[in-house]
Amino acid sequence: MDQKKTSYQVIPRKYRPQTFASVVGQDAIVTTLKNALRFERLAHAYLFCGCRGTGKTTLARVFAKALNCQKLTENQEPCNSCTSCLDVMSGRSLDVLEIDGASNRGIDDIRQINETIGYAPASGKFKIYIIDEVHMLTKEAFNALLKTLEEPPTNVKFFFATTEPHKVLPTILSRCQRFDLNRISLETMQAKLNYIVQDLKVDCSPDALALISHLSEGCLRDAESLLDQVICYAQQPITLDKVSETLGLMPRAAFFALDAAINTQNLNYAFELSQSIFSTGKDLNHFLDNLVEHFRTHLHIKLGRNPQIFDPEEKKQYLSLSSHYTEEQCLCILDYLIHWQQQLAKTPFKRISLEMILLYLIRSKYRLSLATLTKRLIELEHTFPNKQEATIPASPLIIPQETPEPAPEAAAAPTPLTTETLAEPQPAQPQIPIETIAQQFQAAEEKPVARMVPEIDRDRELPQPEMPTCEKILPASQEIQAPLAKPSETGAFEQALLNKIKEKIDQAPTPTQPSNLQPVAAPSISEKPASKAPQGRYDTLIRFAAVELEGVVKKEI
Repeated sequence: MDQKKTSYQVIPRKYRPQTFASVVGQDAIVTTLKNALRFERLAHAYLFCGCRGTGKTTLARVFAKALNCQKLTENQEPCNSCTSCLDVMSGRSLDVLEIDGASNRGIDDIRQINETIGYAPASGKFKIYIIDEVHMLTKEAFNALLKTLEEPPTNVKFFFATTEPHKVLPTILSRCQRFDLNRISLETMQAKLNYIVQDLKVDCSPDALALISHLSEGCLRDAESLLDQVICYAQQPITLDKVSETLGLMPRAAFFALDAAINTQNLNYAFELSQSIFSTGKDLNHFLDNLVEHFRTHLHIKLGRNPQIFDPEEKKQYLSLSSHYTEEQCLCILDYLIHWQQQLAKTPFKRISLEMILLYLIRSKYRLSLATLTKRLIELEHTFPNKQEATIPASPLIIPQETPEPAPEAAAAPTPLTTETLAEPQPAQPQIPIETIAQQFQAAEEKPVARMVPEIDRDRELPQPEMPTCEKILPASQEIQAPLAKPSETGAFEQALLNKIKEKIDQAPTPTQPSNLQPVAAPSISEKPASKAPQGRYDTLIRFAAVELEGVVKKEI
């Protein structure tokens, strides 16, 4: 068997950094570790955390090599030629022990470390334990490591690496120096991939490298693995289309056709695109990811940002088709797609769900959200401000207007009430039909006095009323002089009053609208024995005349 075929290494392993200088994207952490070596300010435990493929284990190995390197350079770089560096690089070093936290996560494994920690290093200065995926250790294992981690021997160092630092116990975190690794930027990753293809003498276009870097989402190891896959599949030169075909990406033409279907409300395209995806065996989750990225690009264009578009022709189409969308529509579509990214794995009806998703996107053109409606109402309010109308429409209800009472100081002196004053013409007053007065008076007699007059205390027992006379109807005031001193004139006064009221009632026209005047509740008036007034209807008139006179006199006072 050919030796070249067996000695092949994948790109992530072949181009793994072996020095601090070859670590990309983590300049602050590299500078801190090199200064710790230069000034001999070494901690007993270090924690490297961050997302996958950013160099956590790589930094731990390079730092371990530098601690035990026999020919450390002036720039605090390991020489990679001494016995210690070669043993670490080959994985056979007895002083640098790399432990998988996912496989050795129990208390027995940590107890074994505690038992062997007292042994001196075999050849180097320090005995170093590198525990990868340390968050996988159990709580009991962490507790067993606490004492050793807090006060280890002077020649023992612990290096931890994890992608989920929130799962590590706070008691462990407080005993370590923590370094959070950043995601690799797009430019830095593209530069590293360009260095690799030049070293491998592979013809690859910059657009293809940019697409690979974009798909890796800040993970350098993923980008190197994708590059290795593309080199194995595609013939040189490697172009953007070959990368899309190799990685199984949906062609952009399908997404642009979806934009046209949304603009023209072509519902049939939803079923055509779904049929194409299932017939070609595309992964639905991967398709949704591409769909989210597509509408994210539209949103960036609507917001005036510069999205990552690698093909100039595609960029022109994006700029043209983005005018069919609004910012609110793009946001609603992205919310809907992100929701379905989580729900699609749970539904057993994949195809139907995909068709419903595409139909929703096509129908989203005329779907207005609550935020959009609110915004439009506010704009209309600012455009057409409310103005008070010049004319007020008449109310269908007739509201009676009360005549304001004059102030006490401005009131004129009351005129003496005599028979001659009663004969004088009085101002026209609203008249009430006699039938209505009789019905109201009968209803007033049937009700208790306390309910008709709210001002009377209901708890107080009301006195039995006496039969009113003209002297009782007219208040005894110094301002009103009525010639009623002689009892012999009482009958004549009542007869004159009766004649006057009868004349007014006979001459009064029938009212067309209900009056706002209501009879004042008064005590029951019993028939006066000595009165010479007529019986029957005129008795009722006398009673209501007394009621009206009492109200008129009170009002004038």
